[in-house]
Amino acid sequence: MKSLSRLLVLVSLVLPLGAFAAGAIAVDDDEGDTSAGYGIVTGADSREAAAKEALAECRKSGNKGCKVVVRFDKCGAYASSAKVFGIGYGSSLAAARKMALDECGSGSCKIAVAECE
Repeated sequence: MKSLSRLLVLVSLVLPLGAFAAGAIAVDDDEGDTSAGYGIVTGADSREAAAKEALAECRKSGNKGCKVVVRFDKCGAYASSAKVFGIGYGSSLAAARKMALDECGSGSCKIAVAECE
């Protein structure tokens, strides 16, 4: 019984370090922009922390209109064209990219940023 309780304590100490890591993407992509400015963060303790850090990263690059567009646990993506955008998330980069392009809906949409935890 003692070994089981020790194992549970060890697992509870180890799991939070990587099991609940989160990411976020913030962009400054005003209509008509030729390319989006962005900030992306992975490995944060929570989605909220990731969003705050991504926003700071986006602004640090000189972008003034940054907004958090997607928060994710595994993979996230942002696609855009001159007039529309789409976000995606999923268990793989391919899934996140596909969702972002599908949501964007325009044949001229391109992935601006995509990342996995």
